[in-house]
Amino acid sequence: MAADTNASTPLDVRRGLTDPKDINHTLRWGILGAGNISSQWVDCLKAVPGAQLTAVGARTLDRAQAFATRHGIESAYGNYDALVSDPNVDIVYVGTITRLHHDHSLLALNAGKHVLCEKPLASNSEEAREMYGLAKAKGLFFQDAMWTRFFPAVEHARFLIENGDIGDVLVVHSDFFDPIYVIQAAPLGFGHAEKPRNIAVAGKRAAGAIVEYGENKCAMLSFPPFNCELPETTELIGTKGRITLEHPAHCPTEITVRIPPENGVPSRYRTRNAPAPAHRFEYPIPGYVRIPAAFPNQHGFLYQAEAVHRCIAAGLTQCPQYDEQESMHCMDILAEVQRLRSR
Repeated sequence: MAADTNASTPLDVRRGLTDPKDINHTLRWGILGAGNISSQWVDCLKAVPGAQLTAVGARTLDRAQAFATRHGIESAYGNYDALVSDPNVDIVYVGTITRLHHDHSLLALNAGKHVLCEKPLASNSEEAREMYGLAKAKGLFFQDAMWTRFFPAVEHARFLIENGDIGDVLVVHSDFFDPIYVIQAAPLGFGHAEKPRNIAVAGKRAAGAIVEYGENKCAMLSFPPFNCELPETTELIGTKGRITLEHPAHCPTEITVRIPPENGVPSRYRTRNAPAPAHRFEYPIPGYVRIPAAFPNQHGFLYQAEAVHRCIAAGLTQCPQYDEQESMHCMDILAEVQRLRSR
């Protein structure tokens, strides 16, 4: 089916927090780190009307200059301090490796810059809390770059859950080799207010976790190794129906909704094996975004980029699609999963 533009409206717009036209709001971007992820991010920023690519900083000047030349960026710096000190930079994208996210985000925040930091946000929960605390103290925008949450298919799923279309969510199934993508599916289904009462983990390289929420609610999360043929779907299972974020579920362009008529769940046991009607909605990524040799649906960085522009224009310090509470909820689960896997 065609996209449902009402259900898939970005959360910040749907709540009346931002103006859709503010993708035109001017932000001068400084790129901290000149690796592949930064290059892909910059390619998407070029499709945002208000984005200006002002500067890039890397470990060496040669590396920064090569990145600047490739992307048409005006200023290149051979160290990160110079980048965050540039008065022509409004917001810094932190695209370095995870163990450096904490230090680099603090560096930018202390220089008075807004920050979008790649996920996983930090090496541990303590670092992440310090990052959020400094941003709050400085009154700056600080965003965990969980781009999954900005895809229209995910916005549609959130709308249906909030609207009660599938009833109370009881089970979340999700899989991917990168645990943080899988973990974020749990609060997508259950919210972040209720903390997990128990987390159980099995396996090392190929692993899985069960995250228990209250009575009769759990997330079943699996982290198969990269060299597997991954199902890579997310199922949100409720008392009235089921939502499937189709492959690849960490950046989905399709959603399938199954709601049996007259609340006849489980449908096959009440309808002589007739399945629930399946309604699939498609959300193709705009064709005007160009990323050479992109990973699946990497062009969908666009949705997150547009949200950052809208939210900063509105004076918000984070995007509601993945705010501090939800980010920290996931960081805490990730920390516990990592602890249990390392035993």
